[in-house]
Amino acid sequence: MSVHERRLDSEITERRLLQSTVEVARHVFAAAAASVFLVDQETGELVFEAVSGEGEQHLVGTRFAPGTGIAGWVAASGQPMVADEVAAVPQFAHDAAESTGYVPRSIMAAPVIRQETCIGVLEVLDRSATWRGDLADVDLLAMLAAQAAYGLELLIRLREAEAALPARPVDEDVHELLQRISDRVPRNGRAADPTALKLLAVAEELLH
Repeated sequence: MSVHERRLDSEITERRLLQSTVEVARHVFAAAAASVFLVDQETGELVFEAVSGEGEQHLVGTRFAPGTGIAGWVAASGQPMVADEVAAVPQFAHDAAESTGYVPRSIMAAPVIRQETCIGVLEVLDRSATWRGDLADVDLLAMLAAQAAYGLELLIRLREAEAALPARPVDEDVHELLQRISDRVPRNGRAADPTALKLLAVAEELLH
């Protein structure tokens, strides 16, 4: 398996972890939808990384401007919010919700914390009023947000590692190509192959 394939496999694993988190959240709260946003550290934008329920077919990767809606307020403040009637909450962004294709009546959101910094938001839309035991809904949401933090942490580390690598990473295919070129370099008094020597010189320059 090449380096690119291993990276792709790792990202799929992290996304599955985030997806399982939102699916559990939607099930626990018998909600219409649940989602995890990542705060883009360069732009401050909110990015859908996992969605379960309404919008799950098209929202992943969608971005909103910093501070947009209840999720934006939670990301900026680092505090959870429960809005049983979003129409009565000034932080609610009706236009942003409408653009997703689903306008909820209620939203519950909790910050996803990494090293005392909010890196994302876990949001639940239109939860049911079913009794869920002794823990308050916001406490249950906080527990699920902690799980989401683990998935986002892995995803962030993977992307940081990718950014630190050269634009053209060395993988098994490159090593195989270099070996084939090297086999054409003269040994035991054989005549030199000028093309092979030039290719090796270029490869050495690129790799260093």
